[in-house]
Amino acid sequence: MARPSNSHPTELELEILKILWSEGPLPVSAVREALASGPTKRRCAHTTVITMLNIMVDKGYAKRAQQGGKIYVYDAVAKEKLIKGRMLTDLIDRVFNGSAADLMLNVLEKRDLDEEELRRIRQLINIKAKEAPK
Repeated sequence: MARPSNSHPTELELEILKILWSEGPLPVSAVREALASGPTKRRCAHTTVITMLNIMVDKGYAKRAQQGGKIYVYDAVAKEKLIKGRMLTDLIDRVFNGSAADLMLNVLEKRDLDEEELRRIRQLINIKAKEAPK
């Protein structure tokens, strides 16, 4: 049975997007090396990476430009903030029944946060509290 279409990148597509967002534009070989040395240590055949990048071009997540001869470089087209926002909204809706507060409470209960992360969270809470209707 065919996999249902999804408006979000697959796990591998997201991993490649993260590479392109931080280091792109890149040739296939550099994307492959970044996958292998990244957090997941994902080892993919060269042809697999080419196939994934071409699928991402077709989906509008990436673009391809000829660098010279047969070498192509790939870069992200999809904006990081937009993709993360869509995925987070979907997570909040599906897992937390639309409650951003439930998401935040779970994050605060389940994750160890350093002082800088806690400072940033407090700062955003203070900003949101000032913006809230009285």
